[in-house]
Amino acid sequence: MDSLLAITYILVIFAVGDFISSKTKSIVSMMFVASVLIMVGFWMGVPTTLFVDAQLSGIGALMIGFLITHMGTLLDFGDLKEQWKTVVIAAGAVVGIAIFLFIVGSPIIGKTYAIAAAPPISGGVVAAIIMGEAATAKGLDSLAVFATILVVVQGFFGYPVATFFLNKEAKKILANQDLEDKSIKEVAVEKKVEKKKFMPALPEDLQTTYILLAKLALAVMLSFKLADLTGGIIHKFVMCLLVGVALSEIGFLEKNIMVKANAFGLAMVSLMAVIFASLTQASVEMLLSLLFPLLASLSLGTVGIILFSSVIGKLLGVSMNMAIAIGTSALFGFPGTFILSNEVARSNASNKEEQQLILDAILPKMLVAGFVTVTIASVVLAGFMVKFL
Repeated sequence: MDSLLAITYILVIFAVGDFISSKTKSIVSMMFVASVLIMVGFWMGVPTTLFVDAQLSGIGALMIGFLITHMGTLLDFGDLKEQWKTVVIAAGAVVGIAIFLFIVGSPIIGKTYAIAAAPPISGGVVAAIIMGEAATAKGLDSLAVFATILVVVQGFFGYPVATFFLNKEAKKILANQDLEDKSIKEVAVEKKVEKKKFMPALPEDLQTTYILLAKLALAVMLSFKLADLTGGIIHKFVMCLLVGVALSEIGFLEKNIMVKANAFGLAMVSLMAVIFASLTQASVEMLLSLLFPLLASLSLGTVGIILFSSVIGKLLGVSMNMAIAIGTSALFGFPGTFILSNEVARSNASNKEEQQLILDAILPKMLVAGFVTVTIASVVLAGFMVKFL
């Protein structure tokens, strides 16, 4: 296929996915819509060389390290410190997914599927890429497709569960409210004091696309070299995350660096090409054969989340409703955590004050939870589990 035609075709599909996601308030995700359209396209004769023809496959594979290091720069230790109970519950939910799938899931869907399922269910895109690459390298094409499909459908399990428990938590918050003692309008919003970095920030005129990307590239190279020095004990993408956090903390890398470099959008398009590349193998027969392990692994993963989150929440003095909602953030992450929190606040509140009261109670927890599960815990889990494929 002509390169311009190929990339136009892909971008139109992504645009349709975004449009539907927006209209359904992310209940139907962009990835789900795009994956269905791409698979149907392949079945109807679109060349399976689509992503190669669009020149996205190579740049997408290269961008993985950049994007994960960028994710590390988004980590704010201050927020994690304030929400330490949320961090513990979110991390516990990811552990719950892995343990429950391995112990209970292995006899039902097989050990290989159980291992491959845990990281994508725990977070999504990056974890799925890590597992998919390992599966493809071992000639397990169906397993790579399995990891991709898990990512695109897990929201259908996560959204209803999270909404149910967030609604129960919102009603509890309103039942215990005391608006006279704590008027939302009277609460002072404290501005965060910018931490002093070891390395001062570059002047604005030097924060150019080229300089920022050059620093990011150096960070990725350092990550890969350090991962090599561990002899493969720490996966190279896990190391990218750790290095991104460390270099952001000392000031070498700017926060949200790829967005500041105006490079995030195209990098994400390329990354999507890497994720969806495995769908070239997704025949109707293969999808039917994956249906049972797909539904079983998502069901077991959700049960694992509920069990571990509620137990850890009880030990930490967090309500069961909030704890389970925190755990289920692994199934959709941001922006779902933001959207659901706002929808629950609007649907349960009778006025602006009550709406803000609910948001103040649930939104910070959900945002931190989504970040911990999707950005950190699932990547670390994938780096660990990939050794057992």
